[in-house]
Amino acid sequence: MTAAEMAAIHAACFVTPRPWSAANITATLDSAFAFVLSEPQGFLLGRAVAGEAELLTLAVAPEARNRGIGGRLVAAFLAEAMARGAESAFLEVSAANLPAQRLYAAKGFELQGKRRAYYQTPEGDRLDALVLTCRL
Repeated sequence: MTAAEMAAIHAACFVTPRPWSAANITATLDSAFAFVLSEPQGFLLGRAVAGEAELLTLAVAPEARNRGIGGRLVAAFLAEAMARGAESAFLEVSAANLPAQRLYAAKGFELQGKRRAYYQTPEGDRLDALVLTCRL
């Protein structure tokens, strides 16, 4: 999957946080610690360094949701993180994104903390981010 294809899926999924551009994706993947996992209608960007992995973003095309793509990508992320020597993983998710929170909880992530007013909507409202962690 190309960076442009990933950016198109991301734009179809997100308004807040703001969608990643193809340039953002390419710049992230230029890091030796970053990696991408993908399926035809979804992708996940992650990185692993110094024993810790971060799930940077996960996007599944709206028309392909509820088919297990997100769950498979998160499971693959956890396996890749362990293969890269990570002992724990973390992510941030909007407090308003309940489907994502349920997915991450099902994969073993637990609430670690909250970043108040972390995300800004296009209308200027502020949304909290939940910090979730998982021991590998």
